[in-house]
Amino acid sequence: MRLQKYIAQTGALSRRKAEDAIAAGRVTVNGKTITEMGVVVSENDRICLDGQPIYIEQKKYYIALNKPKGYVTTASDEKGRAVVTELVADIPARLFPVGRLDINTDGLLIMTNDGDFAQLIAHPSREIKKVYLVTAVGILTEKDKLILENGVVIDGEKTAPATLMLVDQKQTLFQARITIHQGRNRQVRKMFEAVGHRVIDLTREQVGPVKLRRLPTGQYRNLTQEEITAIRENSTGRRKQSKSL
Repeated sequence: MRLQKYIAQTGALSRRKAEDAIAAGRVTVNGKTITEMGVVVSENDRICLDGQPIYIEQKKYYIALNKPKGYVTTASDEKGRAVVTELVADIPARLFPVGRLDINTDGLLIMTNDGDFAQLIAHPSREIKKVYLVTAVGILTEKDKLILENGVVIDGEKTAPATLMLVDQKQTLFQARITIHQGRNRQVRKMFEAVGHRVIDLTREQVGPVKLRRLPTGQYRNLTQEEITAIRENSTGRRKQSKSL
């Protein structure tokens, strides 16, 4: 397979970041620095990133983690903060998170060592739905709801249509469940802030067919075969649909 895809399959970097690393001369194949795209490698080659060997795990793992607040959604952190990989350290493989959750956001985070599977979830064209439970300040009006569902401008770009359901309204706080199909940086918080509501608590409850259920905070479970199949079939269906348009 091509070198950039091999690197992504190891979980060390995303496909795009792998291409950047190759261009920067950070990757070697059998001791030779590679800076060109499209080099074909095999599992028999010795591939190193920043001088460290990387390889594709043979056994694939598909994990649903209930990420606690205070954990960074990366494999390591230069500031010494707690990272989500510490919560799956007993699994005999190098897992990486699919997408990100803000350090102050808890809830469902899918982790795997299967780069292709991660791409099915993370790529924007797949439009995998993500459901969040939001607690925010103020009173959620019908006007606010319509604006959020139709899309608001954050960071100079309008968000895609969403669905929103009010769960509970108190005098100064409300809870709402929002479903989006994007994964922009701090998107949900910024969407609510755009209509004047500061988010004080945010939990991701669902990604595609995978639900958080009653999974305790800081614990993980294996995805069911039904969940894995549903993600793959959803992406396959979208590819077929786009080709027919």
